[in-house]
Amino acid sequence: MARKTPRPEATHTMILTPAKERCEQCDKLFWVAYHGHRTVTTLSGVWELTLVIRQCSNPICPLYHVRYRPEEEGYWALPHGEFGLDVIALIGSWRFREHRSVPEMHQALQARGLSIAERSVTYLMQRYEELVTLHVTDQERIKAQLQKQGQVILALDGLKPDVGHEVLWVVRDCLSQEILLARPLLSQTQGDITSLLRGASSSCSKNWRCQSKVSSPMGKKRSAVPSRLSSPRCLINSASFIILKMPLIPSMKPIGMPKRN
Repeated sequence: MARKTPRPEATHTMILTPAKERCEQCDKLFWVAYHGHRTVTTLSGVWELTLVIRQCSNPICPLYHVRYRPEEEGYWALPHGEFGLDVIALIGSWRFREHRSVPEMHQALQARGLSIAERSVTYLMQRYEELVTLHVTDQERIKAQLQKQGQVILALDGLKPDVGHEVLWVVRDCLSQEILLARPLLSQTQGDITSLLRGASSSCSKNWRCQSKVSSPMGKKRSAVPSRLSSPRCLINSASFIILKMPLIPSMKPIGMPKRN
């Protein structure tokens, strides 16, 4: 059903720029291909995102003119999504932990200042269900997509919509924008994060070595990230999320998390 009222005007703006500045294949500097725009409604307001899209300009490179989007874009919302992942995480927590009805969730979201239709709450609840079952139901299609790419850049996002709520951990590929694994967890230990990365790695080829780009929720200390996944190049974005950039590259060693000493 088409929207009957206009979308609210954006109350915040942000520019998202890829952390990668060089091509993975030829090591040439990326050029800016164009700027994209998205409007996303989150729990903190309506955001207008400007996306800096880069590409390789080397004509002899296999990745010539292949578009590279900001890694952080997938943290904000699902591809083509109007509402943020934090809204989906909150609806999922309300529905499956507190057993609230759709009208109750709709009223609660409106009380928080979100302009959202009741049918959209139902839709986002269904998206949450799809996310947490995706690893089981869509494994073969995702594996085929990653094999075709030949490489992936993993991101681990922790979404905690409210104090005392579960954290919805989402493991995604920044290149294809595919969600590889999503799991709600009450605890946020190093063992939990390691288990998530192990689960997501089953979508990748066994002869790939895992280096990952990781972000953790606001206030989460870097010590919660598995120590040997940490990178000396650490970027902190404007939302205070820790991002560790480490792309997946083919190698002779099987993928997996190193054992702790």
